[in-house]
Amino acid sequence: MGSKNSTATKRADALRSIDAIVQAAAECLGKNPEASLSEIARAAGVGRVTLYAHFNSRAEVVDAAMSRAIDRGNEVLDTVDLTGDPRLALARYIEAGWHLVDQARALLAAAQRELPAGRIRELHAGPAARVETLVARGRAEGAFRTDLPIAWMVNVLHTVMHSATEEIRAGRLTPDHAADHITATVLAAFTPPGTPVPETGGGA
Repeated sequence: MGSKNSTATKRADALRSIDAIVQAAAECLGKNPEASLSEIARAAGVGRVTLYAHFNSRAEVVDAAMSRAIDRGNEVLDTVDLTGDPRLALARYIEAGWHLVDQARALLAAAQRELPAGRIRELHAGPAARVETLVARGRAEGAFRTDLPIAWMVNVLHTVMHSATEEIRAGRLTPDHAADHITATVLAAFTPPGTPVPETGGGA
C-alpha cells in the first residue's frame, strides 16, 4: 500500500518538475532563443540531472515549450468568431493570431533552429486547419479566389505573419501596425482577380 502511495507521489513530483521546466523554457526561450539548458533548469528551480531525467535533449525541451505555446494559442483562437463575412472573419483571425505569433517570436526562432520543418508544420496543424476551413467557406461564397490551392493560400497568410515578426525585429514595422498591414496584404492576395480589394478599415 505504502509503495503505491509513494509511486503516486513520485509521479506527481515528476509532473510538477516537467511543468516547471516547460514553463521556464517558454519564458527563457521567449526572451532569448539561445537560452541554455542550465539557464532553463535554474529558472525552473531544478537541477540539470532532473531536467535530463525528463528530456533527452535541448530539442525535446524546445518542442515541449512550443507545444505548450500552441496549445495556449489554440485556446485563444477557439474564442475568435469566424462566422459571417469571411473577409471580416479573416481580419479577426489575423488580429488574434498575430498577437500569438508576436508573443511567441523568440520561441519560434528557437524552434526553427532546433526542430525539423515537418515538426513545426505538425505543431501548426490546429491553427492551419482553422484558416483552411475559413478560406474554403470564403471561396464557396465568392469572397476569396479559387484559382490557387487552399494550402498555398494558408501558407501565404502564415508566411506574411512570420515576415511581420522579422520586420519588427529589423525596426521597419511597429507591432501596433502589424495586424493592419498583414490583413491588407492577405486580403489583396485572397481577393478574386478583377475584383476590388475591400478596405480593411485599419490605419496606416
